[in-house]
Amino acid sequence: MKILPYLATTGTGDAFDIEFPLHPDTGHAVRISQLISDILLSIDRNLASGGATSNGDVLQAVAMAMAIRTRTIHAPIEVSGRLAMELLAAALTAAGTASRQAPTTGHA
Repeated sequence: MKILPYLATTGTGDAFDIEFPLHPDTGHAVRISQLISDILLSIDRNLASGGATSNGDVLQAVAMAMAIRTRTIHAPIEVSGRLAMELLAAALTAAGTASRQAPTTGHA
């Protein structure tokens, strides 16, 4: 199985070293990495522009965007929906098992 290594760093400085499993039909792993970065940067920019937004609101918006993107595929929704669910489950498992490095904090 092919793996996409991805280092995700949060606004608070936490870093997650994630190894995402790639679907066997993956076309361009580099483009996937670029899209992940662009999506996360867009979310961060939007959140920084103001307004109270909960983590649940962000997850709900991302889920809805994934649902819309899934629906745009010219295939029966049962087929594309199953693929979306499988990809999300695999990504959540990979993120859940990734190591977290937190920045050192304290007083000198």
